[in-house]
Amino acid sequence: MDKFTVVILDKDDISKQIITNYLKPFENNIESIKSFNSLSEINYNKIINLKRLVVIMDISEDIQQRCDFVARILQDNPRINVMTMADDYSIDTVIKSMRAGAKDFLPKPIKEQEFSAVIGKFFEYNNVIKHNNCKVITLFSNKGGIGKTSIAVNLALELANITKEKVALIDMNFQLGDVINFLDIKPSFNIAYVFDNLNNANEEFFLATFDKYKNTNLYVLADSPYLEQSKNITTNQIFTLFEKLRKTFSYVIIDTSNIFDDKTIPILDNTDFIMLVSVLNLPALRNCQRCLDVFDRLGYDKDKTKIVVNRYIENDDISIDDAEKTLNRKIYWKIPNNYFTLISAINKGLPVYDINPHSNLAKSYRELATVLSDNLYKQKLADRIIRNKKFSFKNLILS
Repeated sequence: MDKFTVVILDKDDISKQIITNYLKPFENNIESIKSFNSLSEINYNKIINLKRLVVIMDISEDIQQRCDFVARILQDNPRINVMTMADDYSIDTVIKSMRAGAKDFLPKPIKEQEFSAVIGKFFEYNNVIKHNNCKVITLFSNKGGIGKTSIAVNLALELANITKEKVALIDMNFQLGDVINFLDIKPSFNIAYVFDNLNNANEEFFLATFDKYKNTNLYVLADSPYLEQSKNITTNQIFTLFEKLRKTFSYVIIDTSNIFDDKTIPILDNTDFIMLVSVLNLPALRNCQRCLDVFDRLGYDKDKTKIVVNRYIENDDISIDDAEKTLNRKIYWKIPNNYFTLISAINKGLPVYDINPHSNLAKSYRELATVLSDNLYKQKLADRIIRNKKFSFKNLILS
């Protein structure tokens, strides 16, 4: 296992010593620790070429210069992990840090528990051996009201029906989750209960606490009923949850909130495939571009993110070609606009397939699930479904 180089930039010698002490439990992951007082002491060309690097930087002074440095190193090497800290932890300081590309921010003086959670995430995520029998797919958009929950629900159910394997649908919108309403489920448990009992979580626990949807292999976990229940969820807990889910389910579909925060980013970090949902209007596409920019700063491979256009109408004012030119990315999937079928499904708390299995909307969800499934037979079936001659399963992120 390749080890990490840790670079600490802080002119306070006591602070540097404290951080070094906090790193001792992680020494098996660390090749060396290098400490600097100022940016001028750092050999930029040397550190930028390191394969595994964690930068811990104090931005209490010269904040703009140091944020510019963060943005520069991440542009040159997106896989670098950056944690910033400062005496001033105002919203403005945190926003500047995150916009530069830092994955985490901690206020000074640094507390050991908070520091260990952040640094542990860097090491664990980069060292994780992903289980080949599970794919985690997260639906995300930083604009509300464009249908990502309906896609998550219907995609999860189609995956369960097509593959006949265990599929988890988890509502990780910790503020205003809505998954259970789309399937008219009265949950026995919720995600707060799962996090509270994470030490005991195994396959038996998950299958008992998740709500099995009718006679399918879809298992649904509801969001927390009270907003305050999500406040104490940590990065390490999110990471542990995903590791355990991978041992139980073949597919995990996540519906998230539409903001970048200390919970959403760890979810995206632990995702195999981000389905970035947009519609074909200018504000939505601009928000989509902002998301892509954030994903680049977070160091995600471009193939990790696929853009899904929802409510697609042919001959609309903005075409697919226009969207692809604007985003400089290919559109992965188009889900047709079918207002009456979708609103009927939502109002009745049923999947689209149960409302009208022959609708263009049900067909699109079914075909998307078929393409995403990694069963050999289903791949052959998808070859017949896809009409694009340039299509190849070799290009699928989940192949």
